[in-house]
Amino acid sequence: MDKKPILVASSLSKTYQRGREKVVALDEVSLNIHEGEWVSLLGPSGSGKSTLLNLLGCLDAPSKGTLVIDGVEVSGKPESELVKVRRDRVGFIFQQFYLLPTLTVKENILLPTLHSHGIDAHLLDNLVDFVGLSHRKNHFPQQLSGGEMQRVAIARALIKDPKIILADEPTGNLDSKTGERIMELFSTLNKTGATIVMVTHNEEFAKRAHRVMRIKDGRTHE
Repeated sequence: MDKKPILVASSLSKTYQRGREKVVALDEVSLNIHEGEWVSLLGPSGSGKSTLLNLLGCLDAPSKGTLVIDGVEVSGKPESELVKVRRDRVGFIFQQFYLLPTLTVKENILLPTLHSHGIDAHLLDNLVDFVGLSHRKNHFPQQLSGGEMQRVAIARALIKDPKIILADEPTGNLDSKTGERIMELFSTLNKTGATIVMVTHNEEFAKRAHRVMRIKDGRTHE
């Protein structure tokens, strides 16, 4: 791929202390992910997939190793600088939708912009239309299906136009038909230029990506 690397990890490791036991969640992982690439992280529960995704999104700090995000070296940076990286460069999509029940679809989507200078109403409408929820924008989460709630979460991740989308089991709580629709949305999103790193345990969905990285016992294999 000719495009520049947007995520460069070198020997990333993460260990936890559990009583007297040292648990190695991630073991010397190195990777290059390029702009516009869609990469799946595939592996069983406890293999280190989510740990790696959390490190790539600066939600957690590695025990050792280095990480460069869109040309910015983030290893060892203070939380104030990591907040800016997460805010300006990364959009997160989780298995649990994390929608606020007292807010409408539109208000949930706008949450990441609370500390911004507002957002163009046309941009919001276009985004709601992109995820197929124009008819639901004034509804509350409890009035939505699981697939609709995940589409709200996707729109929320896109509201600040991030270069990188990190998705942790985005179809994990959905039936296969609804999961298929979410994958079609991801495919469209990737075609518009977004870089996607997606954690999954679903082999068929993983193969939609340009590249599949398998994780087992905290180590990656392609």
